Amino acid sequence: MSAAHTIWLMTRMRLTRQRNMLANNLFRFKKKKSRDGIAGKRSNLWILTALMVVFMSFSFVSMSDNVVTNMYCHLDADSVCRDAPHTAIPTAFAPALMNGLTMELSTLFLIAVLLPLGNKEMAQPDWDLEWLVTMPVERSLLLWGRVLERSVSNISGWFALMPAYGVIAWHSGHTWAVLPVALLSTVVLLPLAAMLHTLADTGLRMWLPASQLRNLQAVTGLFNLPLIYFVMALGMPQANGFVMEWARGFPVWVSWLPPGQVLQAIQAHGLGELAMHSALLLAEIVVMVWAGMQLLRYQLRHGVVNSGARESARRKQVVSATNSAGWHALLSPVKRRELRLLGRDRNFLFQTLLLPVIIVGSQMVFNGKLNSLAELGEHHTLAAAIAFGIGVYVLMLSAFQTLNNEGQVLWLLYTVPRSIESVLKEKAQLWGMLTLLYPAIVLGICAWYSPHYDWYMLVLVLTVAIGIPIYSMIAVSLGVFACDPQAVDVRTRVRPTYVYLYMLLASFYTWSIYSSVWSQKLVVMVLTASMALALWQKARDSLPYLLDPAAAPPSRVSTADGLIAATAFFILQGIVLLFFGNANIQTISIAFGIAGITVYGLMRLVYWRSRTTGVPAIWRGMELKQTLGSAAIATAVAGVVGLGYMQILQHTALWQEISKSATALQGARSWIWALAVVAAPLCEEFIFRGLIYGGLRRSMKAPQAMLMSAAVFAVVHPPLSMLPVFMLGLCTAWTYERSKTLLAPMLVHAVYNAMILSQQS
Repeated sequence: MSAAHTIWLMTRMRLTRQRNMLANNLFRFKKKKSRDGIAGKRSNLWILTALMVVFMSFSFVSMSDNVVTNMYCHLDADSVCRDAPHTAIPTAFAPALMNGLTMELSTLFLIAVLLPLGNKEMAQPDWDLEWLVTMPVERSLLLWGRVLERSVSNISGWFALMPAYGVIAWHSGHTWAVLPVALLSTVVLLPLAAMLHTLADTGLRMWLPASQLRNLQAVTGLFNLPLIYFVMALGMPQANGFVMEWARGFPVWVSWLPPGQVLQAIQAHGLGELAMHSALLLAEIVVMVWAGMQLLRYQLRHGVVNSGARESARRKQVVSATNSAGWHALLSPVKRRELRLLGRDRNFLFQTLLLPVIIVGSQMVFNGKLNSLAELGEHHTLAAAIAFGIGVYVLMLSAFQTLNNEGQVLWLLYTVPRSIESVLKEKAQLWGMLTLLYPAIVLGICAWYSPHYDWYMLVLVLTVAIGIPIYSMIAVSLGVFACDPQAVDVRTRVRPTYVYLYMLLASFYTWSIYSSVWSQKLVVMVLTASMALALWQKARDSLPYLLDPAAAPPSRVSTADGLIAATAFFILQGIVLLFFGNANIQTISIAFGIAGITVYGLMRLVYWRSRTTGVPAIWRGMELKQTLGSAAIATAVAGVVGLGYMQILQHTALWQEISKSATALQGARSWIWALAVVAAPLCEEFIFRGLIYGGLRRSMKAPQAMLMSAAVFAVVHPPLSMLPVFMLGLCTAWTYERSKTLLAPMLVHAVYNAMILSQQS
């Protein structure tokens, strides 16, 4: 076997591994075959992942363009940005601009080295290399193959370097040659990045024990994020401050290093200058890679397997500390075990407890707001948003990784005399309590610097305090679907799509913090809490099948089905109204009916195809006497509350607005009655009682499910009617619980709406 063939096979093996990672974790078009009698696992999130990849690629290019523009405006003395912001950048860069871009490219090169290093578990044995040395191939050839295959498979390096050099080539006047220039620039630098990565990763395994390797990985992560935020700060619209001062004072000699030489070659004027910089660049890379290979051979002179001690001798002290009387008194065994694991894994400890501080500190420093802590006292809403943002980020790095922390011994949780659901619930509680410390610190700083206090500050504090436990449950639930602790490669243990979904849900809650309308805050809280319960239910159903890659739980009606149906119901109404072009009571009634029939038909079709159990029935199997009796009692209670509430409103200023609206709709009363007495009971009871309450009933007792489903039902109505509608939701859920059919809550809903409409006439 030739040397070239050997290196090609190693590179092909690495690329095939990455392709399989993408196919299995991101773009799973084919479903795994299920066994007879067992449902197969399903995954339809590849569309969201593809959109995220496109969005991220666009973001990298846009950020690189912003960096060049900002540096031109702030560093070039002849810049005309202030007079003409959209003026094209001259193709011949000024020396100050070249110096600033050299700083950016050098930083991106460091990211291309450190990011792959920090993403891999350095304390684990390097099994692929230890396996390869058993082949009849010289060790030096294997090392050269490792450098080459890591050059090709360095995804973070491609995304860090190629957009930056492509944008620079565009502004340098290369136009149609941008893609080849960016590709060639990246290809030239990646072998050097791969050599540095291999020296730190493969070589240091022979010198350091596992505990020190974990510390090294934590330190690597410590540098990764500040470097990333530093580059992002250079691309901010108002980028200035000391980041640009650093660019002005960046050492000129760094331009003679490979990243700077690539920039010099792109900016070369004439073939002679291009040849000079290209020759110098190639000579530097050849010398550096050759020297790195000699050092790597020296590191591995005694073999590639470390036979020394792999663990530190501190375990006894840690165990004795965690077994103190205080821990036993305050925490359960599951929570104490979680803290013990956190204390042993320094890399995980760094990610969960230090990383959020580094992120916030980096943003404040690189955006020129280091002395802005006092401003938190003046901007209470901003302080609450920051507090919640830190909290959800901590949860993403901790509670989201709950199953991954178990690693290859996850199966042990199935052998203890407790349900795995209760274990995960305790872990969610622990991370929720620990995470609250960070928002408490931020809000404490806000209170310290606040010149005055008001009731709205208490509302913000409660909003954050309620949101953290909710998102702790969401993080643990999504982690059940997103994490694969059995994966050999640590980088494949988390599916990024679920991370994006988690952050999307977090941004939804952050919007409620900024909202000054109390009803909007309440709506978001209730909907988010119901989403947390729905995800927890889905996760609980999947837990018995977690270790089986080809099996899934049987299909049953769940809370998530109801939330999806409710979302589709409102979206379809909007689409139909958009088609009609107006929103009078007639078109609203038609849109309501079309959306209700469509959602009902689709849900029934899906349930029929998947043979779902627990599908709500309208009258099948009901006892007429019991149904009518419970409906009469519920109607009386809901009617008394609703009519009494209207009597109270008649003595307020709001009643005049209600009367004006009722007068304006006098000509369409038939449509109003059809909508309220016929369409609403039929459509809404199927969704809110049949699906949402029916799904909640599987996970909690009847009173709790009634309260939660009634709250969801109330928040989708106008704020003025939330209180009586909440009581209506309780009554209809009670009748559904007693009769087990939808006819009783439909009758209650129809009669209640008829009573309210009669009172308004």
